[in-house]
Amino acid sequence: MTALNDSNRDVNAPANIPVAVLPFGDPGALGLGAFALTTFVLSFFNTGWIEGAGGSVLGLALFYGGIAQVIAGIWEFANKNTFGATAFISYGSFWLAYWFLATSGNKVDAPGVGIFLLAWAIFTLYMTYAALKTNRVILSVFVALTLTFLLLALGAFATSATLTHIGGYLGVITALLAWYGSFATVVNSTHKRGVLPVWPAR
Repeated sequence: MTALNDSNRDVNAPANIPVAVLPFGDPGALGLGAFALTTFVLSFFNTGWIEGAGGSVLGLALFYGGIAQVIAGIWEFANKNTFGATAFISYGSFWLAYWFLATSGNKVDAPGVGIFLLAWAIFTLYMTYAALKTNRVILSVFVALTLTFLLLALGAFATSATLTHIGGYLGVITALLAWYGSFATVVNSTHKRGVLPVWPAR
């Protein structure tokens, strides 16, 4: 989850710090983009703004948020990026699990949905701590996502539409932050310099 140019050098790294040369391009743009777009669409359902978004997100959950993000995570393992690999494969698997639960015909009650979301909130919380050593864009995504999962979990446990709607609003913010991270990675890679800041951790 760094912004690398086509020669696999971190274009956001300070000039006086040696940069890593990796065997592959940076999969962060794909992983963040897949996560952002799928989260954005589902969040419009959770906010109550567009009811049909709950159905339209299923294809995205399988192919883009799910499969594409898992591919990005495997790519991160090849680049020896444990954080990026863990994040992308985990959240790709989240979307695959969401797709399965939504399409399998198995009924999941509100407490079941709540514990599912709470478990993801716990995972995201400790990934947020790890994100302190990445950059400020990634950190902001994880902070917003932790709050999103927590509000959605509380909404499910309490069967509260208000809490779910708030979780949806936070989900939209999370998606926009992740989209910025994806956009910055693509632009900086294409221009081979740090055009858009991601504020690396010092």
